[in-house]
Amino acid sequence: MLSFFKINDPFRLFAVLGLMLLMSTVYIMVLRVPITQPELIWMLLGERLAQGGHMYVDVIDNTAPLSAGVYWFLHWLFGKNLVVHQVIATVIICFQIIYINNLFFKFRTFDENSYIPALIMGILFHSSFDFIRLTPMLMGSTFLILAVGQLFSQTVLQKESTSSVLLVGLYFGIAACFHFPLVVFLPYLVVVGVAIGGYNLSQLILSLVGYFLPLACAATYYFWIGGFQDFISEFLLTSKLEITYKHIGLRDFLILMITPLFFTTMGIVYGSFFKSLTVNQQKQLQLMLIFLLTSVAVLFLSNRHAPFQLVVFIPPMVYFISLLFVANPKGVLMNVLVYVFLLGVPLTGMVWVFQEGTIRKNSAYLIQLENRHAITKGKKVLVLGTDLAYYQDASLATPFLNYYHSRELLTNYTDLSDMADVYQAFKQELPEVVIDEEGIFQALLGVFPEFQERYTLEKRGVYVLK
Repeated sequence: MLSFFKINDPFRLFAVLGLMLLMSTVYIMVLRVPITQPELIWMLLGERLAQGGHMYVDVIDNTAPLSAGVYWFLHWLFGKNLVVHQVIATVIICFQIIYINNLFFKFRTFDENSYIPALIMGILFHSSFDFIRLTPMLMGSTFLILAVGQLFSQTVLQKESTSSVLLVGLYFGIAACFHFPLVVFLPYLVVVGVAIGGYNLSQLILSLVGYFLPLACAATYYFWIGGFQDFISEFLLTSKLEITYKHIGLRDFLILMITPLFFTTMGIVYGSFFKSLTVNQQKQLQLMLIFLLTSVAVLFLSNRHAPFQLVVFIPPMVYFISLLFVANPKGVLMNVLVYVFLLGVPLTGMVWVFQEGTIRKNSAYLIQLENRHAITKGKKVLVLGTDLAYYQDASLATPFLNYYHSRELLTNYTDLSDMADVYQAFKQELPEVVIDEEGIFQALLGVFPEFQERYTLEKRGVYVLK
């Protein structure tokens, strides 16, 4: 199997693409994986922004500004279309695969150039169905890979290139503006730049300037439109651990990553103790090992416990698994390991999503449409709770998209300023249907008698505009 991809022929990429399309088809057409709660939030966000709103000011959510911009642009062009999101995600994944494989070619990462890393990366991207969805982590990880490419050029060629040093910081900063937990790569930049890249003080400062430039531009924009405080509170301060969405548990993380982690560990042990590496290859191994360790910190900073957060592990995993397979392509044991990897990784993800979506009907991660959700079809809706399926065939009314981030504002009844903001939000756009799971809207109707006359209690927790 590996011998086919070991040939240095660019047409081998088409075989990788064919395998990816086959695995993606199983997820989409056979398993029919529904939209997830985060995906629905991002599509509603794009719709809201396309109507003329501003992120953090007119939409209460902690999605990073550049990711919000992408969702706005896609909705502006194509409307509320999940297929478009999946196509764009596929394009991004193909770019990452080609870039990583060419990076290993260019800097002689392995003894022989081959398309085995491309094959491994394509398989790893199908460890879970939402690895191939358009998530902020996927978009942000693209710039992490670009940054690693610049670090390779610094450590391998030993060039004191001002543009390369600046680009390293710039790419890491852009990644953080796509997905805030990727801010943990700031210390990675400092440690790797100094210890492995040999940055002097001026180079380190230049790289840090590049890192903070995207954040400074975003902050300047929100200061200009009068939303600087909202930008700080919603984007920079809402990754605190007390607001955590546990879509899946630790057991699910382990199930999805057990096979990739097993082969990654084998690659680390082989590359560290048994493989003879050149000085440049040793530096590359150190870069990827520190990258892998830094990726663990991303999970602790993320306030959404979802499989797509694991995408950040793919680049270092590709390196270490490739190190194992490229150097040992023959032998019965290696053939067995290859097929265990090629079949085990995607099959584990497919079995897991079957269990999550079919067996566990009360899944908190996948959107499960039921008869009760039909009441909101085609209407402007506000859901004050966690059952976001009411939004699937509806539009968001009022800025309160993220329930947990909005709840503090909506329940601060003693603060006149907060209540004034809530009143203005409802005054400008009354929802046609309000899903009130915890009685918050009921309490607000007592605070604002004017609105109480406008709504009828259809059934418990469901208010309909008269």
